[in-house]
Amino acid sequence: MTWHVSQDDLRAYARGELAPPRLWSADTHVGSCADCRAVLAAVSDPLALDAGWERLDAELDAPRPGLGHRFLVRLGVADHTAQLLTATPVLRRSWLASVACVLAATVLVVHAVDAPALFLALAPLLPLGAVALSYGPVLDPTYEIAAVAPTHGFRLLMIRTVAALTASLGFNCLAALALPGYGLLAFGWLLPALALTAAGLALSARLGPVLGPGLVGGAWTVLMAVAALHPTGTPAAFTTAGQSVAAALAALATLVLHQVRDRFDAKPY
Repeated sequence: MTWHVSQDDLRAYARGELAPPRLWSADTHVGSCADCRAVLAAVSDPLALDAGWERLDAELDAPRPGLGHRFLVRLGVADHTAQLLTATPVLRRSWLASVACVLAATVLVVHAVDAPALFLALAPLLPLGAVALSYGPVLDPTYEIAAVAPTHGFRLLMIRTVAALTASLGFNCLAALALPGYGLLAFGWLLPALALTAAGLALSARLGPVLGPGLVGGAWTVLMAVAALHPTGTPAAFTTAGQSVAAALAALATLVLHQVRDRFDAKPY
């Protein structure tokens, strides 16, 4: 080396006060000069150096946001809300692929045997299952973080519910569009799906996120099985009267859910 960085410049470099172009020269030279690195270590403040390494470690260890997270932020969703949404288990590709395969198989069977009741019976269970799997300690990988976070439990539940419903109802609608021969009957699952989901959420406030939706889903399955054993054309749940009952049940369950919303802050799960 024919030259070295002066001690004054090295002190300014260590404090982060050295300005270009001297900064660029010092940065390049220190990387290849052991003598200047030794002088830099001698004139550097150990506490400041340690703090710098800690900041660097924190930056390197910080998780990189995924594609879904970045997409939601670009849409205007707050960063912390985007994190809650992208951590929802039912938004994983494995879950979405499974739902798509189940619906595709069901549509093919309906086309083969001309039995729309099969699709109508299955479709309301998918949103209910998606919501049930979107929170609670059983399947939520971020439950422990959410349990101690200063976030209203009911708000977290609603964020996850909207995400799960959006994904499930979107797939269901695409499947219904693949059954054009049945007209509006192919969308008869929508009100029952909303009623089952709202009822499952209302019961989960007292029974938990597994048992509550499980009882609702079981009751729906029994109802559809009984209807299949006594076929009378369109199942009663998808007639005008049945749709009216589903709408009323959805409204009632939503009201009950609002009344018991504070129970979700107790974090009983």
